[in-house]
Amino acid sequence: MHAINDQLITFVVLTVLLFILLGIVMLVLIDHKSKIPGEFQHNPFGISGMRREHPWISFITTFILGAIILSLLLELTIVLGEHFGLFSHEDTEKPEILKKIKYQRFSESQRHFHNVPAENKVDMGKKPVCFECHGDYPHSKKRMVRTLLNMHTQFVGCMTCHTDPRKKPEETYVFRWLNYSGIEVKGPHFGTDIDPETGYLIDTDDFYSKIVIYSKHDGKEELLEITEENPDAKEFLEHKDKLSDEDKQAIKKSFHTLVMPKGRFCTRCHTSEEKSYVPFRSLGFSEQRIESVTNLNIVGIVEKYREFYMPNLFNERSALPNIKTITGDDEKTSIPNEELLKGRAWWRRSDATQSTETK
Repeated sequence: MHAINDQLITFVVLTVLLFILLGIVMLVLIDHKSKIPGEFQHNPFGISGMRREHPWISFITTFILGAIILSLLLELTIVLGEHFGLFSHEDTEKPEILKKIKYQRFSESQRHFHNVPAENKVDMGKKPVCFECHGDYPHSKKRMVRTLLNMHTQFVGCMTCHTDPRKKPEETYVFRWLNYSGIEVKGPHFGTDIDPETGYLIDTDDFYSKIVIYSKHDGKEELLEITEENPDAKEFLEHKDKLSDEDKQAIKKSFHTLVMPKGRFCTRCHTSEEKSYVPFRSLGFSEQRIESVTNLNIVGIVEKYREFYMPNLFNERSALPNIKTITGDDEKTSIPNEELLKGRAWWRRSDATQSTETK
């Protein structure tokens, strides 16, 4: 019925208060004039003399002010009532077909790569302390893969990929979802299932949980992700502006004790399920999603293609980095024969695994 917003509520409240105060002032003035000694005057605007009767204009003024105040009070009651749900009518419920159209529009918007959301969910809530220095998009050096890597920071913890196995053996890792953003969610974890009606990722409000690792030793688990709730991180964020540059560097160095500068490459996770670094099934991924994430063609593109059909799109003449500077020295995993027949696994076939250096 009414457009509800804070500005409207503030305006109505202030207007009502203004007219109430104006009425009080007039009553005080009339009362004051009635007590001033002197001869009677018919002039209603005079400020002296006795008031033995009220002129007709005072009644009209009172009626107008009263009507305005009552109408504003009624408007305020309606506005606040709708705002707090005091007035609910079944006939205002949207038809079912409009609800379906709204859902279809949302699904359609998700199909577009350059769809811009109303608010950036990734930037909301508490973050790992790493983002304090490295920013929300920490991967910037390798232009071939930096976009793909930054995309993963939405649902994968920093230390999940960058923990040095020489300092914390991978055999001790326990993978779990963790929401340390401080934002309450109710839906499933992002990207764990497919909506059968749309064929796209299932709708959820959980854009904040990340896959993190704990190191298990002697029956105890230690969270390796350095969140804002970490005691050292919390103290650092609280006093960082008061620290000298030398102290800041010393604290940052302590945070990097377990960090491996070059993270694990795509094939450590996006490979056959039994070989994958991440246990997708135990993390709640559906069968369809497991099939999807373990057979990504993009991995083969990163590994094999050194030049695309638009190599001069940005007029950059700098040579592309050697593939080893991107993939690291991770040993390639072997693929079971039955997976060679899968269309999405073409890049794993022996005839497609030759690097461009040998062609």
